[in-house]
Amino acid sequence: MIEKLKTEISFYRDRLIVHPIYENINSIYNLKQFMEYHVYAVWDFMSLVKKLQLDLTTTTLPWQPPINNSASKLINEIVLGEETDVDKDGNSLSHFEMYLNAMHQINADTRGIESMLLELQQGNDIFDTIDKAVIPNYVADFLNFTFRIIEEGKTHKIAAVFTFGREDLIPYMFISMIKKMNREKEQNFDKIIYYFERHIEVDGDSHGPMALEMIENLCGTNSVKWEEAISASKFALEKRIALWDGINLKLTQTEKILT
Repeated sequence: MIEKLKTEISFYRDRLIVHPIYENINSIYNLKQFMEYHVYAVWDFMSLVKKLQLDLTTTTLPWQPPINNSASKLINEIVLGEETDVDKDGNSLSHFEMYLNAMHQINADTRGIESMLLELQQGNDIFDTIDKAVIPNYVADFLNFTFRIIEEGKTHKIAAVFTFGREDLIPYMFISMIKKMNREKEQNFDKIIYYFERHIEVDGDSHGPMALEMIENLCGTNSVKWEEAISASKFALEKRIALWDGINLKLTQTEKILT
């Protein structure tokens, strides 16, 4: 069934891999703009990860053995890598914090995402916070989809959204373009290059295969769960395409104004 899932979503994944947004991130200014919107997707990803940890491991006291030891092991290893990875300087950081540091390195504006986190730290509802945030509709729609899936609470659907439509879809071509800018410009982009290369490395070498195994464990032989996982994966990819479309339009409009 996992092969059927891959086949059914291949059209959406292919659209993302060849999306024109990558060719338009061809200047420092456009890279900054991209990161200022993409950072929300980097951040909300961790809520999917932590929800899976809550569902698949024991996080209450007194401790009890997990129901599914294999799935529990998988998600704990994924959490370890996503929440406490090692940055290019050897510091233990989450991938989100690495991304923020990369934004600071090129002087991208982090006030939007930091303001949202401050609102949430004060106990405000996630959906109210998204609604009040000064962000484009395509960013808000992306975030709302993620947290509605989490709120629904179907672990197999959350695992599918986590697995498909995330950073493994960033093509190597895009990283090559950033490296080229890094060589040609005086400004240093090494932190964002490290972030994308590290994410692709981890997703490809360990997290990707582990996540697929997790979906198989969660869906088992239940055909309804498999269909729900396929549907959730498609929706997740459609939301990512809409996010890319929105950011790309912003980049192209800005280019016209500047020229």
